[in-house]
Amino acid sequence: FSLKELHGIFPWLVESIFGSLDGIVVGWNLRCLQGKTNPTEYPVALDFLDPSGPMMKLVYKLQAEEYRYDFPVSYLPGPVKASIQEQVLPECSLYHNKVQFPSSGGLGLNLALNPFEYYMFYFAISLITQKNSAVTHHVSPSNSAYFILVDTYLKCFLPTEGSVLPPPYSNPGGAIPSPTPRSPPVPFTSYGMHHTSLLKRHIAHQPSVNADPASQEIWRSETLLQIFVEMWLHHYSLEMYQKMQSPHVKLEVLHYRLSISSKHHGSPAQSSYQALHAYQESFKPTEEHVLVVRLLVKHLHAFSNSLKPEPLSPSAHSHTASPLEEFKRVVIPRFVQEKLYIFLQHCFGHWPLDASFRAVLEMWLSYLQPWRYAPEKPPQSAESLPRSVSEKWAAFIQENLLMYTKLFVGFLNRALRTDLVSPKNALMVFRVAKVFAQPNLAEMILKGEQLFLEPELVIPHRQHRLFMTSTLGGSFFSSWPPTITDASFKVKSHVYSLEGQDFQYKQMFGTEVRNLVLKLAQLICQAQQTAKSISDHSAETTASQSFFSWFRFTPAEMNGSYTGNDLDEIGQDSIKKTDEYLEKALEYLCQIFKLNEAQLTQMMMKCGTAQDENGKKQLPDCIESEDGLILTPLGRYQIINGLRRFEVQYQGDTELQPIRSYENATLVRLLFRLSSALNERFADQMDALCSREDFVGRLCRYHLTNPHLVQKIRYSPVVKDRTNQNWGPRISLRFLASYRTLVSLLMIYFIASWFYVGPIGCTFVILIGYFLYAVIMTFFSEGWKPHEH
Repeated sequence: FSLKELHGIFPWLVESIFGSLDGIVVGWNLRCLQGKTNPTEYPVALDFLDPSGPMMKLVYKLQAEEYRYDFPVSYLPGPVKASIQEQVLPECSLYHNKVQFPSSGGLGLNLALNPFEYYMFYFAISLITQKNSAVTHHVSPSNSAYFILVDTYLKCFLPTEGSVLPPPYSNPGGAIPSPTPRSPPVPFTSYGMHHTSLLKRHIAHQPSVNADPASQEIWRSETLLQIFVEMWLHHYSLEMYQKMQSPHVKLEVLHYRLSISSKHHGSPAQSSYQALHAYQESFKPTEEHVLVVRLLVKHLHAFSNSLKPEPLSPSAHSHTASPLEEFKRVVIPRFVQEKLYIFLQHCFGHWPLDASFRAVLEMWLSYLQPWRYAPEKPPQSAESLPRSVSEKWAAFIQENLLMYTKLFVGFLNRALRTDLVSPKNALMVFRVAKVFAQPNLAEMILKGEQLFLEPELVIPHRQHRLFMTSTLGGSFFSSWPPTITDASFKVKSHVYSLEGQDFQYKQMFGTEVRNLVLKLAQLICQAQQTAKSISDHSAETTASQSFFSWFRFTPAEMNGSYTGNDLDEIGQDSIKKTDEYLEKALEYLCQIFKLNEAQLTQMMMKCGTAQDENGKKQLPDCIESEDGLILTPLGRYQIINGLRRFEVQYQGDTELQPIRSYENATLVRLLFRLSSALNERFADQMDALCSREDFVGRLCRYHLTNPHLVQKIRYSPVVKDRTNQNWGPRISLRFLASYRTLVSLLMIYFIASWFYVGPIGCTFVILIGYFLYAVIMTFFSEGWKPHEH
């Protein structure tokens, strides 16, 4: 096709593949496309959208002609959309010289994007706009076509080895044409100084014949990364957005508002808070979204760690280092660090307290361990031992101190509200404790805290550096200040740039956090005791099951209360895993925070004394007062999460209990009237039988009386008139109203009819069977003595 025809087809084709921005058109639904479920479409889609496939060739073909396509600003992330609509450009250079105002009668602002940007904008934002699309089958996000394409694009445009491959439609040895700047009719205020691109100036002054392919194509790497970061990590809250702005930027915005308010006929400009609040969106990242961000983090670590060693001579470095190598040096602190920190804070504070938080946790732990993605391999002999963190990572830890310390405190607050008896929750605590317990890591974090808490000397150039340092989310093309060698100032600059000058730092190894760790250790001990009690209860229940217990030919089930728990369904293997995870997590926490063994022993003893005389059932944490027991916050937490409970049992007459869900209401009422008539008619005879001292007396006393109920009623302060209370021998027929009993009787009748036994014969068999059961239960009852036989 001709370029003119391809130019008209391209927007329709992109929307047909990735779906519309409003989510109405699903497109190819790459997030649900998998090889197992779609064996034909899956490889075709990957080949078509491959970096060297037909779709990308079309992109480069249109790119060579400098075509532009409009992308609505209204579909950008909330904070960016609000600032552009306020005519204030964001700090990211991705939006500079691209804002296009509508013609007369048009609606909304647009970004004029080149084909590569337009394609990648749609590709990245489809992860957000298509998150509510219907899924007809279970989809593993890591096996979807979208996930594979993200990995492929990252490996192609951010290569760990070699350079970026040149586009097939570029001129040999020629530079890629840069987007034509568009001057908006209304002046924009920028969140940063407009700098001339050092990299583009470097390319422009290079001879085209000897141009480095990496220097020509570095713009694709930066554009790809900026689009991914802006679309996936820029959906934070209004408060975070305002906190990101540095003082000189706020002053610049204020000057702009004062100047523009006088231009529009004296009408005051809308306040920043109201405008941003009006466009703020409710951001709820999905588990798939977090997994894709984790893939980005892991690849950026590998990309950054593939940086070649610096030469000994600084002058030689300045002349020989390629733009791609320079890009590797600053890719994480300048593009990802700030937005990822805010994204993680949002997830830590708003993610549900369930096992799906594991995705967020692993993304966080992946960022904290760049050494896992370093090219060097550990020695073979040291594979079984925990790998010590090298001192060369001390600078990374110090420049990312809040990622380690503040987010660890956020995780502690989550763990204290989590049911640690669940194996999935116990595994998360174990994973975090294991990562922070790596040799030498805690010491380097402590060193970073000490550098931050150092009293700052009065150095004139420091404040200037702090305010003029380019924001971490800025463009790689913009200039940046010289490398700061002062380690203490690096840590302070990192903390204050993320949290502001008035931030009150909470030390990870301080008293307050240490108390939180002790609370978590106490909860771990309690969870271990709870898991053990559940395991013992399950073992006893399994051992005590018998053939007759299923039929429930006894009213004993009416006297007790349900003692089970949802955790009974976990199983013995999972309970064993829970105990292992919690035990190792407690061991790692002791290593990290140097916990005293005496404190842990005291906590274990405290947990043990909370058990009853059988050592199995624990009461919630309470405080004794004049009004009785009062639940503490810990006790309320234990009850809500099912870790502990009070033994609440029915104290009254078993015949007068509320009708249960497993009973037939009509039969309960009819059998109660029948049993009441029988008890009234044969009361004297039953008293005489129960007063006998032979076997018949023991049999009647066991089955016609309830000694526990008699004792409760006799000494109960509630029952005033005990003369009219029917707590003597009596017949109870309520167990016949149970659906389980009815099903058992029907089964017996069907079996009897199979052997041609009539209803009378079947009833006779049932009575004989119940009599034998009663005799056996009498022999093995609690009051029976062998010498009386």
